[in-house]
Amino acid sequence: MKILAIECTHGFASVAVSNGERVFERRLAEWQKTAESLVPLVMQAMAEAGLAVAELDGVAVSSGPGSFTALRIGLSVAKGVAFGAGLPLAPVSTLLAMAEAATEHVASRFVVSVIQSRPGEYFYSIFSVEDGAFTEIESSRCLVSGLTARLAAFADSLAMVSRSADTLASEAPSLAPYLIDASFFSAASLIGHAEKAFAEGVAGTAAGTAPDYRQTFTPAPPRG
Repeated sequence: MKILAIECTHGFASVAVSNGERVFERRLAEWQKTAESLVPLVMQAMAEAGLAVAELDGVAVSSGPGSFTALRIGLSVAKGVAFGAGLPLAPVSTLLAMAEAATEHVASRFVVSVIQSRPGEYFYSIFSVEDGAFTEIESSRCLVSGLTARLAAFADSLAMVSRSADTLASEAPSLAPYLIDASFFSAASLIGHAEKAFAEGVAGTAAGTAPDYRQTFTPAPPRG
């Protein structure tokens, strides 16, 4: 399938395009969290894949949780492409896609994907993995102390994947042996999940897709 995927839920952004044979990807290690900085990545990846938007079968976007601003921008760009070309839009859970990508690097019965919510607090999802199939056991948000206690039951066959692996290891040293840095996770990690959604006809629409914030945005108080 020919798919455009966008992942920008965190501090770096990536865009991947599958032309049905190869995946072409562009990344920004640091981006300004504006649509103006993301759209050129889309154009570059599309050009490298040799595709026009009209040739795409669909658009995929990492739906969160993650940075409020980054989620809004990623989804707005994905919606713009999908709506303009009349394409289906597949929102992909960031926690699930991160866990799926981790299994290419480690083999464990349980995989936990972790995303920092705020200092000392994390979103997490626990998945059991059997024959390549992922079953979500639990998904929540808690302080690092609660996360440590919750994961003790899975310690015999556990892998944890997070973009905040170093921070999490310093806050909870007992988790360090299980942690994998999610530097490998990018827009290309969404392609397989999106292909399945489009093939099964379960993808959404631009109008009906919303970010998975999992918390309420609280603006900073005015200065002065």
